[in-house]
Amino acid sequence: MRRFLVALMLAGVATPSVAQSGLEGRVGRLESEMRAVQRKVFPGGAGAYLEPQVRAPQAAPEEIGAPSSSAVLDLTQRVSSLEAQIASMTGQIEQTQYRMRQLEDQFAAYKKATDARFGSGRTDVEGGGEGGPIVPPASRPARTSPASATPRPSGSLEAQVAERTPAAGGIEKPSTGQPDEDEYIYGYRLWTAKRYAEAAEQLKKVVATYPKSRRASFAQNLLGRSYLDDGKPSLASIAFYDNYKKMPDGERAPDSLYFLGQALIKLNKPADACKVYGELIDVYGDKIGQGMKDDVARSRTSAKCK
Repeated sequence: MRRFLVALMLAGVATPSVAQSGLEGRVGRLESEMRAVQRKVFPGGAGAYLEPQVRAPQAAPEEIGAPSSSAVLDLTQRVSSLEAQIASMTGQIEQTQYRMRQLEDQFAAYKKATDARFGSGRTDVEGGGEGGPIVPPASRPARTSPASATPRPSGSLEAQVAERTPAAGGIEKPSTGQPDEDEYIYGYRLWTAKRYAEAAEQLKKVVATYPKSRRASFAQNLLGRSYLDDGKPSLASIAFYDNYKKMPDGERAPDSLYFLGQALIKLNKPADACKVYGELIDVYGDKIGQGMKDDVARSRTSAKCK
């Protein structure tokens, strides 16, 4: 028993000096690390942020068996807390940097895949062929006429032509002396008559023959609409994407992005559709009307976009 008490007394005497010596080294290292973290997280911060934690212990008789002085215990706890804070802060910085790299890599991969898929004319994205039931595209309230519930391009000339277009039978080809306008209106009449295959051929001819005409953007967009109305969303998505990519300043480029989202929904790709809707607002948000903005909002809700 006496030997045990003597050992405790020696431990009580030696522990404070040894612990304090080791803790001084840890405190110095932690203060250096904390300053480095502060310079990285709070650039431009002035002055030291850490105050000395070691205080001279009050002289007091030590009892036999006392483990160490209260100052050393307090210092040990504070150093442990400081180490935990540094580890937490460093981990948060690393996690944030890793997530940013992940987001950048995902966006780059999406853009590359989209360019490769649509730019090469691939049609295997549909995942089931194009023989499914024909589903009419979502109506556009801001662009819908009360009589037919079919969206029509704006413009007084097109509105007059649409009123005179027969529902079936022979389609008259206009002759106004403006070849690009006449060819486009003829394709438009075929589309309104629901002769989608003929309309698609006519509209492709307009784009190929008059690529610099303002009607080229109209024709390329209506080509996608013809495919979409004909139950071919895969071909429609390619047509819409080409109009946005090749003629981004065309008058129907925003419409093509909107209907590209609709085509992707039919292809069961709501996540891609959400990205397209986001790009539409980012690129053309200050150019499109409130009607289209409302349509995009409804489509995003329907697709459960985040």
